[in-house]
Amino acid sequence: MTTTRTSTARRTPRSGRRAVMVLLASAGVVLTPLTAQASTGMPGPAPAAPISAAPVAAPNPAAQLAVDTALAQQGKAYVWAGAGPNVYDCSGLTQFAYRAAGIALPHSSGMQSTMGVPVARADLQPGDLIFFYSPVGHVGMYIGNGLMVHAPTSGDVVRVASVDTMWGYNTARRIV
Repeated sequence: MTTTRTSTARRTPRSGRRAVMVLLASAGVVLTPLTAQASTGMPGPAPAAPISAAPVAAPNPAAQLAVDTALAQQGKAYVWAGAGPNVYDCSGLTQFAYRAAGIALPHSSGMQSTMGVPVARADLQPGDLIFFYSPVGHVGMYIGNGLMVHAPTSGDVVRVASVDTMWGYNTARRIV
């Protein structure tokens, strides 16, 4: 018996799908199958393999406490407007971390981008806040070696990532 196609739509060749996947991956887009979420029983996707960060040596005790506090939140879920101690959004994470060091920050990445003093990207130190997009819409905390800790987006968890994997770098500020 022969099979006859009744659809006039063409199938996407595998090489075409592969090209789309490479394009998405190079743009920093990660596709997570929904079936993986459903089978784990967890509220979101399983966290990506953690990036190994060398021990962080911040320039002063307050920045060190903020960095250590932010890093200790790894694996906790991103939830919009979350400010800890169990869930975070991006500015809630940095607010929580600096609060542990006795420094009050607003719960807004845009407002946090006006705090402290500006820092050139080449002069980043652990504890500096890094802002993305225009207008500012995301914040992470620099931890050295081109890495930051941040609460990326809905369905993800607090994690360490390369600053370069995030598009739309805007500015950085030194809080202490």
